[in-house]
Amino acid sequence: MAKYMDVHSGFVGVTATQLKEAHDADIAIQADEGVEFEHAWLDPESGKVFCLSSGPSKEAVMRIHERAGHPTSEVYELPIEV
Repeated sequence: MAKYMDVHSGFVGVTATQLKEAHDADIAIQADEGVEFEHAWLDPESGKVFCLSSGPSKEAVMRIHERAGHPTSEVYELPIEV
């Protein structure tokens, strides 16, 4: 499975609890697309959220995020790891 990092904007002022709720929404349906969301990070000042996942394609990651209510088109495959 490939690894992906995606970026969401517009989350200024979001709390850790709200981030966990959004992450849990992804996890609840991730199996539908064969995706596994591993971690999510938040910078509440810039409103950026970063999610690390693995799955069959970036489109599968995008579909889960869209269905969970926080779509993004910024999904990057991470083919090289050290």
